[in-house]
Order: sequence, then structure tokens, then C-alpha cells
Amino acid sequence: MLLDNPTYLKHLLPLDRRLLGMDPGTKTIGLAISDTALKIGTPLMTIKRTKFKTDAEEIRKIIEKWSIGGFVIGLPINMDGSEGPRCQSIRQFQKNLEEYFDLPMCFWDERLSTVAVTRSMIDADASRQKRAKSVDKMAAAYILQGALDSLR
Repeated sequence: MLLDNPTYLKHLLPLDRRLLGMDPGTKTIGLAISDTALKIGTPLMTIKRTKFKTDAEEIRKIIEKWSIGGFVIGLPINMDGSEGPRCQSIRQFQKNLEEYFDLPMCFWDERLSTVAVTRSMIDADASRQKRAKSVDKMAAAYILQGALDSLR
């Protein structure tokens, strides 16, 4: 079930469930989880994309292990507010998720999330190799945190 914003998502989550933040890219899916109080988004891992069915099985394991009750999916809206081909791809990804999981989900504008995360990692003097390894899950946490902050 796709919702308009995370406020509705919060009301559909059972108690003690977490949100899973996703930054789906063409090669990887960055993942982050919230705490059960829905206050803090924490980077979790990056899945290397293969077939959707295989990716969905990885996500299923995470749902079970971390008591996930819903998804926040980053939507790469253009700087002018329009949606390009990447948004269409993410919307299809969300529709595919709906076929596998009966969980509420919403999109969150991810404009500049990767840029912001990369800048903060450069400021923290992270090596190029470390940045490449962590940027997707950090971007997922940034996206998730934005949605969590909007709930307050």
C-alpha cells in the first residue's frame, strides 16, 4: 500500500515495528532502519542488485530479523521538481515490492541525499574507498531520517 506521506505510515505501523529506508540505485540498494520509537535512522547495509526476486528475498530476511513494519523509498525528483526516467524506475521498484510484501510504504524526496552524505564523509576525511563502500546505506539513512523528522 503506497501512502502519500510518512505521517500516514506511522499510524499503520504496529507497535515495536521499524521502518526500512531504501535508496534504490541501478547497481545497489542502500538500506537503513529506524528505531522502534521512529526517531533515528541508522545505516544498515547495501545490497548488490541482481534479479528483483533475489533482492526481494534479501529484503524479506531483513524484515524478519529487524521487525520491519513499513518502507520509506527514496524518490530521485529533479531539482526543478519534475520526475524523470529514474523516478519511473523507482516507482516500478515500489510496485514490485507491493507484489512481495503487504507492508505500507511511502516515497521520500531524495534530492541531493547522496551529495550531502558524500560531503559529510569527505569532511570526516573518509577515504574514497570507504565512501564508495558506505555511501548507499548512508544515503538511505539520510532519506529515512528526513521522513522520520517529518513525523514530529
